[in-house]
Amino acid sequence: MESILIGLIPALGWGFQGIIMQKIGGTTSNKQMGMVLTALVMSVVVAALVPITWTPALIAAAAVNGIPWAIAQILQIKSFDYLGVSRTMPLTSGEQLVFTALIGTFCFGEWTTPMQLGLGFGGIALIILGTVFTAYTEKGDASDAGKGAGDFAKGIVITTISSALYVAYATAARFFSVDSFQILLPQALFMLAATIVISLFVSARESTDGVFGRVEGVFGIKSWQNMLTGVLWSVANIAVLFSNQVNGVAVGWTLANMNLIFATLGGLFILHEKKTPKELRFVIAGMVLIALGGIAIGVTKLG
Repeated sequence: MESILIGLIPALGWGFQGIIMQKIGGTTSNKQMGMVLTALVMSVVVAALVPITWTPALIAAAAVNGIPWAIAQILQIKSFDYLGVSRTMPLTSGEQLVFTALIGTFCFGEWTTPMQLGLGFGGIALIILGTVFTAYTEKGDASDAGKGAGDFAKGIVITTISSALYVAYATAARFFSVDSFQILLPQALFMLAATIVISLFVSARESTDGVFGRVEGVFGIKSWQNMLTGVLWSVANIAVLFSNQVNGVAVGWTLANMNLIFATLGGLFILHEKKTPKELRFVIAGMVLIALGGIAIGVTKLG
């Protein structure tokens, strides 16, 4: 049971991460840079406590983990502008669950008994149905005023690409058989390098005061303020790496993606992303289905 509780820590951290970054504001690169800077600081602390044994496998795992994550995360942040937090998170979580469950089952053999397979894939089906419900948009919804079909389509496309890239982040440590705490600092270094390269291009288009501006530049004030977002992400990141070791990728990543419940509620009640009464009913039903699916997948660990 303790391992399941550990697996739920990322749900809290990642669930509120999007809410806090939207509240702080700044450009897409500011939001990501703040997260990466905090991740680097925390990984240095962990490395001081758990000395790193540098190996080719560790470096390869960190690269496969960190670079796709940097691209995936900046795409997800951008999708908040197109779809809102309460729509983006259910979509990305559902897509990631499908990809990681299939890899965890067929590549790592995590579900082997008939009961595990039945509960696991039954839980995934419930979660997918729940994500469809939470992302439901009523035709002619007033909350979409000012947002065209093109923006919605862009949001769907970049969310899907982001979800596919997150699979490398979720499975790299397990695939290369490296320790989760050993990978933290190498991972953060690759995340930082990739984020700096991406941010130089993003800031050139989005920043109001230039790439190296005082407020919205790559290392501007908004990037440092977004280090608060990085605290939530870093705690969740450490917890999910550990959870993937003790629970397996299929269970660990599924529990982590319960973040969409917190993100959806936060989007509605903190960011005030509007929903029609019908959409709100779909959201509530969707979250119930997602919770039931998460419980079913958690039970596979006990079997």
